[in-house]
Amino acid sequence: MFFRQVLYPDLGCASYVLADGGEAVVVDPRWDVDVYLEIASLEHLRIAYVLDTHDHADHVSGRRRLARLTGARSYRAVGDGDTSEDGITPGDEIAVASIRIRALGTPGHRPEHLAFAVIDLSRGPDAWVVLTGDSLLVGDVARPDLAVDAIDGANLLHESLRSLVALGDHTEVWPGHIGGSLCGGANLSGKPSSTIGFECRHNPLLLADRDEFVRGLTESLPARPPNVERIVEINRTGDLEPAEVKSLAVDDVRALLRSNVSVLDGRAPEAFDDGHLAGAVNLPSTTHGAGTRAGWMLSPDDPIMIAADDPQLAQSMALALQAVGLWNIVGSAIGDGRAWQSRDLPIARADSWDVAQLAGGLRRDEVDLVDVRDTAEWIAGHVPGSHHLPLDRLGPGRSVPLPDRGRTTAVACAAGGRAAFAASLLRRAGRRDVVRVAGGGVADLTTHGIDLAVGA
Repeated sequence: MFFRQVLYPDLGCASYVLADGGEAVVVDPRWDVDVYLEIASLEHLRIAYVLDTHDHADHVSGRRRLARLTGARSYRAVGDGDTSEDGITPGDEIAVASIRIRALGTPGHRPEHLAFAVIDLSRGPDAWVVLTGDSLLVGDVARPDLAVDAIDGANLLHESLRSLVALGDHTEVWPGHIGGSLCGGANLSGKPSSTIGFECRHNPLLLADRDEFVRGLTESLPARPPNVERIVEINRTGDLEPAEVKSLAVDDVRALLRSNVSVLDGRAPEAFDDGHLAGAVNLPSTTHGAGTRAGWMLSPDDPIMIAADDPQLAQSMALALQAVGLWNIVGSAIGDGRAWQSRDLPIARADSWDVAQLAGGLRRDEVDLVDVRDTAEWIAGHVPGSHHLPLDRLGPGRSVPLPDRGRTTAVACAAGGRAAFAASLLRRAGRRDVVRVAGGGVADLTTHGIDLAVGA
């Protein structure tokens, strides 16, 4: 059996290519499907089937795209009463040479969720691998609140995990997500696989009884992204693709800047500070979870212009946005601050501080500190008197209750990436004298004599 895991680090997603006898099955493909075509070409495989474990809520699946390009049969997990022609349900089996891929009902993350037990008959009749999708993860389990009431989902998931445990300690666990995904919790590991036996011994939630499991899984869920329904709907019924993203002429850029377009600048924060299109938001393409962060600030109908210094970066940004259902991309402006200024486009600049400058400003009480880290990070240690403003509260229509005392507003996170994004959002919202903290974050202030408070 040929077996290959394909990781998509931006969203913490994992997909799989399994093959035997020259035919391949792709499970949970990501939006950018070129990687599967490359694997098939290199390994001389024909992609025969494309499967989804469930209607994903965090990213748009590449299932239909890949099926159209290869002629593969396409199946998605469906719930009770769904008679879709492309549906696959518990007990169904896909056969490719000596491989059998058996669908197991594992509701909880979503009602229709399936896991796929993989049997290689050339080795034996038992499941060798289980592709767990968003059910059992390495060190964690999936969040239960993206489709149903969190407590109901947690109870369903508890039962589903018992059925996976019954596969036996030897069974390898290959999940649909690794560390960095919004579909897991704080214990989600960056390790790409595990076994049922190891998880039964070391996964805290698998060790818990039902009441403890439900309580532990639901008591501190992160914020629910606003574009979940949009992504699920595309995965369930969508058969269209977004238009090609083209480079814009200067006159088109100028006209769009006068409209209500949202400009996402994918360049590094230092390049953005040196000169950017006025009103742009800095969302570096190398930032982990760039697409998810864009989803916090934009609605699917918002027109988006990408700013980048080369077409390849613009294409990378476009794919990250399309993967979270943001398809209204009107084009890309290719250049940098000097090039745009030479063409009489409106340019703005920004500033940054290092951690030492921030510490000095705090000691002199000359700065308002905005901490954009997640709640768990804030509880672990924050500057007394600072303002906690997680990224999920910075989107349009959400209140930003910050004092306006005419002082510098410094925006900090753990390392600097989120701070660049949030600082540009605050500037776009009209906040004056905003700086991002670079080269470190809140926890590093202790080395400069700033004490941190623990707790909410």
